[in-house]
Amino acid sequence: MEFFWYVVLMGILAVYLVLDGYDFGAGIIHLFFADTEKDKKAITSAIGPFWDANEVWLIAAGGVLFFAFPTLYASSFSGFYLPLIMILWLLIFRAIGLEMRGQVHNHMWEAIWDKAFGIASLLLALFFGIALGNIVRGVNLGMVQNGVSTQEPHFFFLPLWNPTFSPQANELGIIDWFTLFLGIVSVVALTIHGANWIIYKTNSALNPKLKNVVFKLNFVLLVLVFISLGIWHFIEPKPFHNFVENPILWFFPLLTFVGIAGLFKVRSFKKDGHGFVFSTLFLLGGFASTAVSIFPNVLPSTNNVNPSLTIYNTAAHEYGLNAGLSWFFVALFLVIIYFIIQYRVFSGKMDDIGYGEH
Repeated sequence: MEFFWYVVLMGILAVYLVLDGYDFGAGIIHLFFADTEKDKKAITSAIGPFWDANEVWLIAAGGVLFFAFPTLYASSFSGFYLPLIMILWLLIFRAIGLEMRGQVHNHMWEAIWDKAFGIASLLLALFFGIALGNIVRGVNLGMVQNGVSTQEPHFFFLPLWNPTFSPQANELGIIDWFTLFLGIVSVVALTIHGANWIIYKTNSALNPKLKNVVFKLNFVLLVLVFISLGIWHFIEPKPFHNFVENPILWFFPLLTFVGIAGLFKVRSFKKDGHGFVFSTLFLLGGFASTAVSIFPNVLPSTNNVNPSLTIYNTAAHEYGLNAGLSWFFVALFLVIIYFIIQYRVFSGKMDDIGYGEH
């Protein structure tokens, strides 16, 4: 049952990455590439009916984490307390940036909330990439000092950064050169993803420009991915051991590179949705490859005193995991019905559907 709920948790996070990921990307596009009011309206129209529903998947992931892996939930929410509060505030500012802009028709008012929406989206993409970097790198579980655990084996707390900015320091920080690098990868990937969503859902005059942006950023993304594969060896001496032991898992890295390869053809696609499909493949493949590479760990330990947190030593009791099974399928059925209705109602181009105008 632990493995089942792990797959459920990773599946929910993957869906959140794809769906709210294009919202983050659209916000970044809004910040840097939307020069006219018409461009800005096209972007907000593309995500307007979807962004708040997409955030539900993050709440669902938190719920499954609390239910199925309570030890991991307790450990992570205490250890990552500072960045979680920062992410919460960024989610708030992204939301009110969208909602408040249309309340007053004044240039200064609109400019303030445009910046709030765009900067919050950019920082959210960065912070979620940094969060993934922390999970890959691991943390000092038990707050070990001089070979002695000073706290409970599953407890840790990280400052925002450490003086050395190194991922191999004794006293780790949330932001170091490794986690920041993955944050930059996240920003580039989600910018591409958001641009593809805008192209898919609008006939904006911005679309030809966005296709060129996707094409150019894809070169940057490819280089960043290869660099990340290289520096991974500084963090984990054998980063591909699970892939070697189970060759079928190479499907996920293959999916990642299929997504990147497809994005190089974005300027020649006859259907606007093809770019979004390939950026989705990249995100799903990259996220799954990362999860598979550290499995069964869910939060590695950087010391030799306390063991890593895995899906087995952080899971709830078997009875609880079984009891939640039937309710999960009921909830899954309702969510699927909701999203089918939502995406059918708002199918096609969104240019004529205004958002935030009162």
